[in-house]
Amino acid sequence: MAARLQELAPSSAARGWVRSWSDDDGTARARAVLAAAFGEDAPRDGDESTGEDPDEVHVWAAPGRVNLIGEHTDYNAGLCLPIALPHRTYVALRPRPDSVVRLASAQAPGETWTTTLEDVAPGAVSGWGSYVAGVAWALREHLVAQGADPGAITGFDAAVDSSVPFGAGLSSSAALECAVAVALDDVAGLGLASTDAGRAALAAASIRAENEIAGAPTGGMDQSASLRAHAGHALLLDCRPGLDPVDSAEQVPFDLDAAGLALLVVDTRAEHQLVDGQYAARRATCEDAARTLGLDSLRELADDVAASDDPAGALAVALEKLPDDVARRRVRHVVTEIGRVRDLVALLRDGRPDAVGPLMNASHASLRDDYEVSSVELDVAVDAARVAGALGARMTGGGFGGSAIALVRADQVEAVADAVRGAFEREGIGAPGFLLATPSAPAERVA
Repeated sequence: MAARLQELAPSSAARGWVRSWSDDDGTARARAVLAAAFGEDAPRDGDESTGEDPDEVHVWAAPGRVNLIGEHTDYNAGLCLPIALPHRTYVALRPRPDSVVRLASAQAPGETWTTTLEDVAPGAVSGWGSYVAGVAWALREHLVAQGADPGAITGFDAAVDSSVPFGAGLSSSAALECAVAVALDDVAGLGLASTDAGRAALAAASIRAENEIAGAPTGGMDQSASLRAHAGHALLLDCRPGLDPVDSAEQVPFDLDAAGLALLVVDTRAEHQLVDGQYAARRATCEDAARTLGLDSLRELADDVAASDDPAGALAVALEKLPDDVARRRVRHVVTEIGRVRDLVALLRDGRPDAVGPLMNASHASLRDDYEVSSVELDVAVDAARVAGALGARMTGGGFGGSAIALVRADQVEAVADAVRGAFEREGIGAPGFLLATPSAPAERVA
């Protein structure tokens, strides 16, 4: 039923529905951008070993994500539970025999972004192209660390188009990075995308691109979801550093159709930025708190609390050791949120997805009150969805704007969306956007 709703929802584009594209549509769009920007003026080499036509432009795609629960836990070595969206970023990419990187995007019509691989380094490039060139830089660094030839990653022309809403907290940047990662992996013949361990390496490269080249201090959830999530499943991601990839991710069945449920995403269309200092400040507070407690990460505290005979008491004792109320609230969110991830996964494994609503509601309250990353728009969306019958609702993503999610009965999607739309109008807030999040496939070559 949810799949059918995904097809029907876009028919009401004027009412704010954002549709996903078929791979054929996304492929045609990306190729059209490449042709318009660069035409036939790029030097390139054929590949006689594969018999592929050197003039054929291949296309790769990677999904955005929503996080069911586990917010601001990834950079605290915690647990999170994202799913891949059906909405994808498409990248048409043509390798070059030199080191030049030229980029174009349907989201920046008439503009091109150009650099060389030698000029890409932390602090050296800026703009949206840094997310793309950063992946090439990180993969070259990966090859050096493996004792391989970094020259396997050459320059390229690439063009981008995307159905992942930009600035909505749905990981449009990670979708871009991961589409480029699988593209470069493919054209260089690295073979990383063929195994989960290799995909974990591609995720690590994409994370380095965002952290070190684009300058956004995000955790690793977004890239891992885009590269490692499976259709019909949520990805239980354990973000402790040093874990073997096999141990860091687990597929948890999340069949919305079978349960008669739908996951409604509300794009508040409020500005969402993670590079303005707010995200970094919270990350620094958590890292300082862990050091104060003599821990490598707050995950250690969360595990100790979970194992205690008196979890609430154990958490209270730890919080008293922190220097101020802000640190105590931030830590309380992280520890309780990791616990909520465990509880929600247990319900899914028990075949009770319709029982997870209270955990979603508690997560939003914690993000709003303790972590202070919600917004007026997010709170209005969550409250309106609940009043209209949602089983649970919460903000998703980093916050400071962006999107909320609501778990609803499949036959109530339009009613809940109408209620949220009406609440925004009454509050004098700009109209929201809507999409349906069905657990979808990871990054891959699509043409």
